[in-house]
Amino acid sequence: MSSENKVVEEHILVVPASVVDAIGKIEGFEADVDRFLTPILESEQLSFEPRGPMESDPSYKQLIPYVLLEWTDQDGTVFLFTYTRGGGGGESRLHAKRSVGIGGHISKEDSAEGADPYRMGMRRELEEEVNLESDYRETREGLIYDPSNEVGQVHLGIVHRFTLSEPLVRSNEADLAEGGFVSIDELIEDLDRLETWSQLAIKALYQS
Repeated sequence: MSSENKVVEEHILVVPASVVDAIGKIEGFEADVDRFLTPILESEQLSFEPRGPMESDPSYKQLIPYVLLEWTDQDGTVFLFTYTRGGGGGESRLHAKRSVGIGGHISKEDSAEGADPYRMGMRRELEEEVNLESDYRETREGLIYDPSNEVGQVHLGIVHRFTLSEPLVRSNEADLAEGGFVSIDELIEDLDRLETWSQLAIKALYQS
């Protein structure tokens, strides 16, 4: 195969697990996000590594922005944008699960021209996955780490909440099927259908 035909493997932002462990222990949802995230993002050990090997190496954690799109109607009922992971790209081990989180890996391309790769990657993932036409207020809510399964062992989620003025969101990708706003009450009633990160975020932010 000629070099022109070779597929270039994506390089994604990771941090050694030892960097996280030196700050403290995370299991489930951690609300003290700045205690962990600030030193992680400032660490000299952050690097972009080939995605393939990283997917099965728990000695590194892949940093994943996980954005909740929240809207409250005139009656005070709170809704989250929710979708079913389809059969397109993304993490195949999560397909067919409902999710309330939008986001994905931070790629090496997100660091181009001296930009903040974390912010650039989060914005890119949002623009790729959904069409968001509402004004919003952004807050950073916590971290998620779930070592109970092979997906969770290699990912560290950073939960962001976008509080929308209007429910103007639609899916851009076939991988985000059945996209729409669902009330928190309905999501809690059907919590078992959601992926683990979504369950952890809802319990921490809406059931506490």
